[in-house]
Amino acid sequence: MRKLKIEGNLTKLLTSIIILWIILAIIFGLTDLEISKAIVNRESSWANIGKNYGEAPGYGIIAVAIAIIIGSFQEDLKKQKIAAFIILIIGTIILFLALIFSNIWFIAFGGGITIVVLIFLVFAFKKDWKDFKTIAIVIVLLTIINPLIFVQITKILCGRVRFNDLSSDYSNYTPWFLPPGPISWLQGNASFPSGHTALAFVSLPLIIEIKENNWNIVLKLSTIFIILSYAFFIAISRVIVGDHYASDVLFSIGVAVVVTILLYKKFY
Repeated sequence: MRKLKIEGNLTKLLTSIIILWIILAIIFGLTDLEISKAIVNRESSWANIGKNYGEAPGYGIIAVAIAIIIGSFQEDLKKQKIAAFIILIIGTIILFLALIFSNIWFIAFGGGITIVVLIFLVFAFKKDWKDFKTIAIVIVLLTIINPLIFVQITKILCGRVRFNDLSSDYSNYTPWFLPPGPISWLQGNASFPSGHTALAFVSLPLIIEIKENNWNIVLKLSTIFIILSYAFFIAISRVIVGDHYASDVLFSIGVAVVVTILLYKKFY
């Protein structure tokens, strides 16, 4: 009975999210341009932090998930951590070289991997990483489905012009449901959907792990708040700097939420 009740609640939640997604998609489809005109501020310091370094935690979370999956095949607790140390060394080398050559993307990539893997090793070194295997699989599957498959393929098919690249009269603007197509993508237009947002929302499955943990309610809610705040901070920053429209981030968030719920139903 309890299982049926949980499944019923998840179905209701999924239905509600899809309905909200559809409503917002319609609204943003009609108002995207006006929203961007009203709120874009390319000089915003906090939004540019999101633009330059917002992907870093996502890279780190994915790296930890991969390390956990590889390590979970080992029975020996110390051998479980070998892959994590190898990934940590690689991330540190990338970060070091990125700092020398002042490459922002590689600083975010190497720094995200280095910092997140190091933090996880500190707090979970003595634990059996087999206990984290399921959540790691969920994170990797979400990464494959959303940032890698959905976002990249949709960008190619749509070729939507970014707000920052619109002409002065906005004549080359298109709503999300009337994309220019692959030819526009070949010309460098890839606004729809948002890759930064999709990568930020690979953190969403962590809420599952928190839910299943025996932490007190205050700690659970605080951690969930931090996770969601980070993810939405990145999403909003992408619109503020003019690299994406509201609908671009909406679809990345929508796919992340729906896929996470479906994976939760599948694995938990």
